[in-house]
Amino acid sequence: MIPVARRITAVGAVCTLGAALAACGTSGPARQAPAGSTVSASPSPARPPVLAPGPGGLTPVFEHGPRTRGKTVAFTFDADMTADQGPRAAAGEHFDNPGLIAALRALKVPATVFMTGRWAEQYPAEARDLGHDPQFEVANHSWSHYAFTADCYGLPTVDADGMRADVQRAYTSLRAAGVPHAMPYFRFPGGCYDQRSLRRLSGLGVTAVQWDVVSGDAFATDADAVVKQVLDGVKPGSVVVLHCTRSAAPTTERVVRTVVPELRKRGYRFVKVSELIGQADGQR
Repeated sequence: MIPVARRITAVGAVCTLGAALAACGTSGPARQAPAGSTVSASPSPARPPVLAPGPGGLTPVFEHGPRTRGKTVAFTFDADMTADQGPRAAAGEHFDNPGLIAALRALKVPATVFMTGRWAEQYPAEARDLGHDPQFEVANHSWSHYAFTADCYGLPTVDADGMRADVQRAYTSLRAAGVPHAMPYFRFPGGCYDQRSLRRLSGLGVTAVQWDVVSGDAFATDADAVVKQVLDGVKPGSVVVLHCTRSAAPTTERVVRTVVPELRKRGYRFVKVSELIGQADGQR
């Protein structure tokens, strides 16, 4: 996880740099939106939109929505927990951030949470709570949070033969935790992918979701700098990558509480990723 990202494109490989080791959640029983409340996006559709596969059935990649269909922006939060981080959680490290989720609820900001299966197993009550709240949609961030390419921020790697199984195991863990309708969207750990990994996931019916705005919140201690990076980067249709773990992204709640009113003042409407994908060309 790094605070600043750039994109590197090579022949046959793409690795979008981004913060990669954080998590989010909230405690308490599953909840529905309060009667009479207004959330600025409708609940996810029964049959979520996905992009059409590429040539040869290649897994499609989504980075942002249309720039010409109004000022919409999707906040996404990676609920990361790597397979070998159990001892750290047992020692008291928090891979969740209830305060951030409470802030999103209070501000009525819909969001998409990309959750690892390992995180869902560690925090099943939080996973279920998010999965039952119509303000949020939960998507797949792998089970292990191991990289699907080499040289991805020092993350351990999943071998090619295990990639498909890792994604499927994540969906199994989400269901076991009580997430009833995990979305057919997948975010590569670290945002790192290449043609081989896209081919390995072909046929699963998922759309790989990246982003066009890196918040820089990972390990950040200067909330104002993160706020500026988000506000400077957002355009109509943007997907913003954020993190919600108290240990690795301690400023994110403050950032959200500052950025949301400002973006609304600028005329932006907050939506889930599913709405942006639904507007994108080439959907099936």
